[in-house]
Amino acid sequence: MRDISSSAPCLANFKSVRPQHEAPQSETLEWLAQMHTVAERSKPSRAADFDADAFRVRMRKLLHRCGCPPEKIATRGYELADGKHTVWSEMSIYDVAEHADGAGSHARTEVFARAAEAAIDQLYAEDDTPPRNLLHVTCTGYTSPSAAQKLVAKRGWGNKTSVTHAYHMGCYASLPAVRIASGLLACADSSASSERTDIVHNEICTLHMHPADHSPEQLVVQSLFADGHIRYSVVRREAAPPGASLAVMSAREEILPDSADAMTWAVSDHGMRMTLSRDVPARIARAARELVATLYDDAGLNFPADSAKTIFAIHPGGPKVIDVMQQALELSDAQVAVSRGVLLRYGNMSSATIPHIWMRLLEAADVPPTTPIVSLAFGPGLTVSAALMVKL
Repeated sequence: MRDISSSAPCLANFKSVRPQHEAPQSETLEWLAQMHTVAERSKPSRAADFDADAFRVRMRKLLHRCGCPPEKIATRGYELADGKHTVWSEMSIYDVAEHADGAGSHARTEVFARAAEAAIDQLYAEDDTPPRNLLHVTCTGYTSPSAAQKLVAKRGWGNKTSVTHAYHMGCYASLPAVRIASGLLACADSSASSERTDIVHNEICTLHMHPADHSPEQLVVQSLFADGHIRYSVVRREAAPPGASLAVMSAREEILPDSADAMTWAVSDHGMRMTLSRDVPARIARAARELVATLYDDAGLNFPADSAKTIFAIHPGGPKVIDVMQQALELSDAQVAVSRGVLLRYGNMSSATIPHIWMRLLEAADVPPTTPIVSLAFGPGLTVSAALMVKL
């Protein structure tokens, strides 16, 4: 492995806050079945002889067949109190007894703004030192001024901190965010070792369900995604805390040919709508091996010779994504265990997921310093983004 230079970008100072609410996946799947049933019953076009009990049974079966089961995702966090009850008239977004589609995008955006602002305030509640740059990452809601800008204004950091937004990239956004943060860090005075760029992720995926759409594809999405918030810093090697940081050795990204329609994420009248082709896991697996081999070359390592000692932070787009990547890269269960553990504990938190894996790896006593860590994340494009890091 090539030496780590004193100016190499390093990730450190991780902190996360949980959404306001959390539920076991088994309860959430049952809530989804009920929501879809009530939404169908409230449609003006429904048949006069609509059988709600039979429809609910059908939804349960579809969720069992298409959705992510509790043995793969045990719990998910969510910001909306809607998921805690089934008094539909008291829902803030999913009042499906009156509106089968749920609330419109304006109402969902207002909820996002409040929740993101509260979360970022928590993330910085104990920090009085302003970062030189603050990079705000999300694909689940946009307001101007953003939660990051409001934080800077409230804390009186306006003449010390510049805010940059990295939006709508989807699940892979943490790796482009690290590239952007590294560039901002490189532009700063090299003598100022305390300079740091902070990255904050606010993802509130559960705002974007469409209760009136009962397609298997949408049931997959609704059973998989969760809410999450996390922050961390990009600093130079000389300022990185020993034993609690990851040095970035190499990074690569590729947009796969003829794949633009395989995954989409677009604003609709009722939140944002995701489409997901069944062959996405197979497509990204075919591209991953060559991309990962290039990462190793760039870092002065050899693939596959050095892969056995590497931990893989694979974005858990779903259990199958980890499965196919494990097979394609010939990895052991231990090498992907943390990725599976984050999916099990939190679900898919979009761009906030990989940073939660990084945080766990830094906390893990059985992942010693000098361990290589390959991160892989995927999003619309199809985009495959990757980085090779070393635990310091």
